[in-house]
Order: sequence, then structure tokens, then C-alpha cells
Amino acid sequence: MIQPMQMLAFISMPGHMEWLIILIIALLIFGKRLPELARSVGKSLTEFKKGINEAKESTDELVDDVKKTSSNAVSDDKSSSAKS
Repeated sequence: MIQPMQMLAFISMPGHMEWLIILIIALLIFGKRLPELARSVGKSLTEFKKGINEAKESTDELVDDVKKTSSNAVSDDKSSSAKS
């Protein structure tokens, strides 16, 4: 029976020549669709970045609103305690 560690000895990352062969096969299979695929990936990344920026901006606005509200509440509390 083959031990698990012995089996891992036969499975490794492809070397330089193997990557080259994989790239050539991928180009043969997807060659005509690669520009379209790259374009769609680029658009997806752009939309993702826009979404991240919008979420960050809304979070920043929310934090600013909370800070303003808390500072207003503290100043109101100080003014009401000074009257008493």
C-alpha cells in the first residue's frame, strides 16, 4: 500500500516547460475568446473597485454623522447641566 507522503512525492507544481505547454494549450482552446474574456474581467474589476469605494465613502459618512451627533449630545448635556 502506498503511504500518503509517498503519494505526495509524485504530485508537485508544474515546472517551466509544463507551464509553457499549459499556456499553449490554453491559447489553442481559448484563443479567439481571450480578448473578450480579458475585457469582461477588466469590467468586473472596475465595478468591484467602484463598489468598494462607495462602501468606504458611506462608512466614512456614517462615522462622521455619529461623531457629530455624539458631540452635539455632549454639548447639549453640558449646557443643560450648567443651567441647573
